Amino acid sequence: MAPNRWIPSSKTLQRPLRLADSTTCVTVSILHPPNRTSLLVRVHDVQNISYTDQRAILNQVARMLRISERDEMAVTEYQKVHQEAKEKGFGRVFRSPTLFEDLVKCLLLCNCTWSNTLKMARALCELQFELSNNKASARSGPCKVINQMDGRILGNFPTSKELAGFDENTLINDHKVLGYRAKLILKLARDVERGTIRLHEFEKALDDTSFNQDQVFRRLMKIKGFGSYACANALMCIGYYQHVHGRKNCDKKTARKYVAEIYDKYAPYQCLAYWSELLDFYESKFGKLSELPSSSYETVSGSRDGAIYKSAVTLSFHNSLNMHRV
Repeated sequence: MAPNRWIPSSKTLQRPLRLADSTTCVTVSILHPPNRTSLLVRVHDVQNISYTDQRAILNQVARMLRISERDEMAVTEYQKVHQEAKEKGFGRVFRSPTLFEDLVKCLLLCNCTWSNTLKMARALCELQFELSNNKASARSGPCKVINQMDGRILGNFPTSKELAGFDENTLINDHKVLGYRAKLILKLARDVERGTIRLHEFEKALDDTSFNQDQVFRRLMKIKGFGSYACANALMCIGYYQHVHGRKNCDKKTARKYVAEIYDKYAPYQCLAYWSELLDFYESKFGKLSELPSSSYETVSGSRDGAIYKSAVTLSFHNSLNMHRV
């Protein structure tokens, strides 16, 4: 999803990231050069980056790519119980540089086609460019990326602060593609800014033994617009991998039973096992995803009646096909 841009020819991820002031954005490229054990992070169009800004950028990169001691331990433990994932080098699921962006994108995934989800993400990044263009930083001006799909200019993904002060009618009328989600997104942003929703507490819960996944799930369910599907996506973004959510050919009474039969042997990393199988399914249908041109993105999972992944027991997790595609 925008504003992420994958360049297959150089295997480079490019997107805007924020400096330490949380306002100024710079375009960053992330790649893993051959024969090197470390990533290369390039900042574009800025000559001097302070140490504080460097740390801010690297922290965002680390969150996106799940580079931390906890993440490394999770990958190691998961691959112990899933040998095939170890052989493929699978164990990390990409996420956004902030939990707020993750949560908004969870809302964008609900009750719509994948192609419409992509359009909504682009619309929000266009909005952020408009906002930053009106309040251009004297240091570097508005950060922008060119959307690969249609050549339009995009900004970064908007922060809760940028969205909270936005006029609701203007957002609804000028960005009709967001539909009913416009109100949900604005409410989420305003609740975060008011302190009604404390995002840092969700991620801190990982280090607090007094919290467990079910408690965090119940807290997420209190967010307007978040049902069990959006909450399952959000849990994965935070770092809880036990919850596999899906419907079709099963109901609320039978879904947990079927999921347990298939994935409990991978506990507490059931969701990673599910994603490993889902990745295999997509690549068998579309080819290696990292080599796909951007023009093909909307065809991956296509419509809600398109690509349907079925497990070994023919249980279909229809709603999960679009789970956190970023």
